[in-house]
Amino acid sequence: MKKSIFFLPVLTLFLFSCQNQAKKEIHLGEVEGQKPNIIYILADDLGYGDLSCYGQTNFSTPNIDKLAASGMKFTQHYSGCTVCAPSRSSLMTGQHSGHTFIRGNKEIQPEGQHPLEANAITMSEVLQNAGYKTGAFGKWGLGFPGSEGDPNNQGFDEFFGYNCQRMGHNYYPYHLWHNQEKVELTGNAGKQIGKYGPDVIHKQAIKFLADNKDKPFFMYYPSIIPHAELLAPEKYMEKYRGKFEPELNYIGVDDGENYRLGPYGSQPESHAAFAAMINILDDEVGEIVTKLKELGIYKNTLIIFTSDNGPHMEGGADPDYFNSNGILKGYKRDLYEGGIRVPMIAVWDGKIKPATETNHISAFWDVFPTLAEITGTSTPENIDGISFLPTLLGEEQVQHDYLYWEFHERGGRKALRKGDWKLVNYDVLKPEKTTTELYNLVDDPGEENNVAKEHPELVSELVELINSARTESEIFSFESPTIIK
Repeated sequence: MKKSIFFLPVLTLFLFSCQNQAKKEIHLGEVEGQKPNIIYILADDLGYGDLSCYGQTNFSTPNIDKLAASGMKFTQHYSGCTVCAPSRSSLMTGQHSGHTFIRGNKEIQPEGQHPLEANAITMSEVLQNAGYKTGAFGKWGLGFPGSEGDPNNQGFDEFFGYNCQRMGHNYYPYHLWHNQEKVELTGNAGKQIGKYGPDVIHKQAIKFLADNKDKPFFMYYPSIIPHAELLAPEKYMEKYRGKFEPELNYIGVDDGENYRLGPYGSQPESHAAFAAMINILDDEVGEIVTKLKELGIYKNTLIIFTSDNGPHMEGGADPDYFNSNGILKGYKRDLYEGGIRVPMIAVWDGKIKPATETNHISAFWDVFPTLAEITGTSTPENIDGISFLPTLLGEEQVQHDYLYWEFHERGGRKALRKGDWKLVNYDVLKPEKTTTELYNLVDDPGEENNVAKEHPELVSELVELINSARTESEIFSFESPTIIK
């Protein structure tokens, strides 16, 4: 927490402006003088159609469905990017991928990713300085241990989990991190499977809730489920074994010097394993809600559940088999809807009307200003987000002029949504091959009919916007591809 010594005066004097009536100190939902608690649950590569409340029929997600029944379901919410690190950077900084510092999955050896810059202002820092106890439990991916991007240096009092998203590929890891302490999982030595990583992390998250029940807290819960590898304890596997035939046999890395250091292990029952992992995630969500009620703090807690991008096709994952995208086109690493449109559910007892649904167009960079408005804090001047608190409360909502995404691999990709229209450019690094695709997402949510030729003036307008939406980055430039993991 090296920035905390000087962060507050810098924040007050230079960097912040009043946005979205933040200075009104509204503290919505305050119970007996305590600001509302906030829990943000982030699944890893969960598709828009992977929840039964969003149309999944192969298996059910009863606890997450209960969240939807208790709160609001968003049908047009977008992730920050189509892969992990830039999506999470967008979430933390309130900036889209053309402005946020981390714009790709750039790896650091032996462990970690390129760090957030030291002067980045994250929503966790703002909440921490407003008196919130802050904890992150799961996968980080925004800075190697001890770097300026380490979660303890980006506003989290406590971190427990995988610092490195590459290490987060493996579900029986050799170690996890508790702040700056490397926690060795001796039960996983060699090829042993004594400690399932998500279980270990989940227990620490539940402990955080109990330890901080009497003070306002922000718990960030970035689960590694259901990212590959596809692996679940036997008690979950036996529930689904033989139910999703024909099975998919994935042959991975089961020994050698890179074993459990990133490459995925083999899985002869990939379909059953995927369903089992979603079951685990759903159970964890249910246990969090149960714990809040046991502690008597459920009513004063805002819970948000979402995913960091669309479904992956790695390690034996088979999104087409499970219809993980619903009607949407594309997968993780695409900037079509299937790569970036994600489920989002918000629950706040007594504030958000139960069993409601909204088509408000929102994105990860809106979370920061939303939480700021709820807690009566301020946001940096350079964010791209707009608070969706009015939508949560059923009030009139300010809309985005447009949303923007960029992706630096696979020839470079850009996308921009303005109202019902979406412009997509692929192969932006090869002008002679660059695509210009225009879709009306109301008439064509599956992006099947490119109507660019029929609307040349609109294309010209959106091309001008897409070319002006970003700032240059020396570290994450289109000309210097990053490493996808």
